[in-house]
Formats: sequence, structure tokens, C-alpha cells
Amino acid sequence: MEPHDLVPVPPSSPGPTTMRVRTPGDIAAFVPLAMGFVPHRSVVVVSVGASGGGMHARVDLPHDPDDVDDVVEALLRPARRNGVRDVVVVVYDDDTTVADEAAWSVHEEFTAAGIGVREVLRVHDDHWYAVLPGAPLAAYRGVPFTRADHPFTAQAVFEGRVTHASREALRETVAPDADAVARSLPHLVDATPLPVGGLTTLARRHVRAGTTFSAGELASVSVSVRVAERRDEAWAWLDRGDARRAVELWSDAVRRLPASHVAGPAAVLAFAAWLAGDGALSWCAVERCRESEPGHSLAGLVAQLLESATPPDTWTSLRPVVSGDPAA
Repeated sequence: MEPHDLVPVPPSSPGPTTMRVRTPGDIAAFVPLAMGFVPHRSVVVVSVGASGGGMHARVDLPHDPDDVDDVVEALLRPARRNGVRDVVVVVYDDDTTVADEAAWSVHEEFTAAGIGVREVLRVHDDHWYAVLPGAPLAAYRGVPFTRADHPFTAQAVFEGRVTHASREALRETVAPDADAVARSLPHLVDATPLPVGGLTTLARRHVRAGTTFSAGELASVSVSVRVAERRDEAWAWLDRGDARRAVELWSDAVRRLPASHVAGPAAVLAFAAWLAGDGALSWCAVERCRESEPGHSLAGLVAQLLESATPPDTWTSLRPVVSGDPAA
């Protein structure tokens, strides 16, 4: 079921300051920060607690209540695989039959699977609503909250973390920039691949310096990554410390390339975003790649990592296997 976003959250990984969620209002403020965008018509599951695995997962809310079982399965499968023990559930929708069915079905199936459901909320129009029994009456009528004023949001801004207004707004960050594409086109006409090893050298230099490809470099990079063995030079050497700067480098690249040349760079971006723990952006990059080349195997590999909610901190152990089996 797509679009959906799985964001593995390994407890051992370094990251921003821990946000301790204590109230329903905290949950409502935290989820957009965790996903990187404000969900709409979605079901979100967020793992909580220090024990077990970790992940945040979002699936589009279906229009037909009969399709809710597919949503539950899409959320439950990775939670089981990652050893998640406790979650909170947030449904983003008005007070509809589908929203109610989704909330209670997720609660029932997760509980039956031995996963504790600590809270279930519905969020709509800057209000959160209680779902489970035992809350004050006012909570079922809706409690207003302002995400922009919450301390979590201030902390995220201080740490330089961007929360987009919607998933569509996040997708726009990897959409083609018409003017930039036009400037790239003349350089693509007679572009030649980089020599063996040249792509790693060039990409590493820009990642470490926080700079971007020149127009001529980008043209050579875009033709180099069309070949599977050469494409591996762009990403197989990355580690988590380089991942965020690699995301910036390859995001810039995909915005400047036409559909005819974007598949390889978009797939590399998808991998870098997964490694950085940004599952939602990674999915957007997978989609950008597949728009031009549906069967692209690096995009398929990243999609498998995302669908299984494989934590980025497993990359050290995965690296020899992946780099020894180049995407074709």
C-alpha cells in the first residue's frame, strides 16, 4: 500500500536531544517532527519506551472501511519485525467511520500481537481527540493545540530540523527545478563518464566540504551512475556520519536533472536519506526514481530496507553484502 512511510529509529543511534512525551498534546506535537511533515488522512504508529526496537510508521487512511485491514497489516508487520513493544497511535482525519474503524482495528490487532498500545488519538484541525475509554469528557470533544508554540517545535527549530506542511511539500524538495534543469541541459549533451574511482572521489569531496556539483560535474555524475558498478561508487562508502551531508548533495542534484538523467541520482539520494534516518524523504526519492525508471534496482533495494523498517545502524553489517552485489 502506497504512499507509506516507515522510519526506523534505532535506540543506539546518536541524534537530537531526546523528547520525552508525557501528554496527548505532546504526542500531537511530536508526530510531525518524527515524520518530517504534518500527516493528513493518515494512520501513524510511533514506538515508545527504551526497550525493544524503534520505528515510526505512517500509512494513508483508506476511503473504504473494508480496506482498513490492509492498513493494519502494513503497520503491524514492521513493528513485529523490529521487536517493537509499546506504541502510540494517531489517526489524522475528521470524525469519520474509516477513522474510527482504523483506530480501533490498530488497537485490537497490536494488542493481540502482544504490543502494548499506550494511547490512541485522533487529530484534526489543530485539535486532538481521545479515543480510548477513561479520558475526561472534554478530551472526546476535542482539545485545541498549537504545534508552532509547543516546546518540541522550538527544540526542533533550534536543532535545524525542518517539518514540512504535508507529504506533498516534502516531495517538492526533490522535484525538478525548471530553471536549474534548463541550465543543466547543455552540459548533458556530450557528457562523459568519470574514470573508475572518480565518482567516489568527487562525491566524497563534496560531502565532506558541504558543497554541490558544478554543472559539468553533475553531467558526468549523471551518466556515470547509469552503470551499476559505477553507481556503487556513489553510495557504498557512505556511513551515518556522512549521510545528512550526502542527502543535501544528492537532493541538489536531483532538483537540477531532467527525467532522462535523474533515476540514478534519485536512487542514491533514497539510500542516503535512509541512512540518515529520514524514511519519508527516502520514499519520496524512491518515487522520483521510479517515475523515470520503474524497475531501478537500487531504488528497489532501498524500498526493501524501508518496507522492512531496517534500522540505519545495521548498515555496517550490511555493507559487505550490498557492495558485493551491485544493483543492476
